Order: sequence, then C-alpha cells, then structure tokens
Amino acid sequence: MVLKETQETEEIIQRIAALDIGKAELTCCVRVPDDDRPGRRLQEVATYPTMTRSLVGMADHLRTLGVTRVIMEATSVIRRRREAVRDGG
Repeated sequence: MVLKETQETEEIIQRIAALDIGKAELTCCVRVPDDDRPGRRLQEVATYPTMTRSLVGMADHLRTLGVTRVIMEATSVIRRRREAVRDGG
C-alpha cells in the first residue's frame, strides 16, 4: 500500500481533550500546541472522580487551556452528571 497526497481540506483541532469515563472516575487527556516550540504539542493526562464538583473543576481547567473540542465515550450511568455539568450545575 502506498500513501498518496490528497487535496482534502480537513479540519485540524488544535486544542482537544479526550475523556474515558468510568463509573467512579474519568481519565482526561488534553493536547494543545506548545507556544514555546512551534510545531510541537503538549499533553496532560489526569484522573478525576465523577462527582459534580470534580467535573466542574475539570471543565474550568479545560476552558483555561483553551480546549475547543472534547471527545468522550460515556455510559448511560454518567449521562445525568455530564448533562448537569453542561447545564451549569
């Protein structure tokens, strides 16, 4: 197989977070550009309890880092907490 150059104009998300959500905790991986080294990226991985206060703190941290897209895998058990955080409490 040979990779070929394409003319696609796909969007590249510069500031992104990925969440792996479990019942008791979630793991958050954030990737953002390194302002000191153009072309390089910084990565942070942290674990948070799935309690509302912790999730609100994580959301605040993601806003501080300028994250513009969050991707996640979530179960229906956590959906209510996620909606509460999204709706501000």
